[in-house]
Amino acid sequence: MHVDVRHHDDVIVVDLEGRLVGGTGDEILREVINTLVADNWKKILLNLSGVNRIDSAGIGELAASLRLTERFGCDLRLVNVRGRVLEILDLSQILPLFHVYEDEPAAVAAFGESADEQVH
Repeated sequence: MHVDVRHHDDVIVVDLEGRLVGGTGDEILREVINTLVADNWKKILLNLSGVNRIDSAGIGELAASLRLTERFGCDLRLVNVRGRVLEILDLSQILPLFHVYEDEPAAVAAFGESADEQVH
């Protein structure tokens, strides 16, 4: 798995590319989220457009990342969840736990809005 981290105003965007699976992908995601929380980033957007595979370890790490960010007062959201990854996250019933957006501009803008105005 390859990860790029970039800023969009006060939102940190994490572009994930590759396989979010046990053994490598889940560990990389954990490390990135831990670093961002330690650096006190409060608005974190995971861009899953480049994720082509996810397994139970990846799903578990998404859930663990959400719990960690909530515990430290951070807001973790997802964008560009598509194809097979969307199907798997939907079947795992994890999607309702997240704010999920179709595109990055809408996701970044939504960080400034109330949760009631989110897009699914």
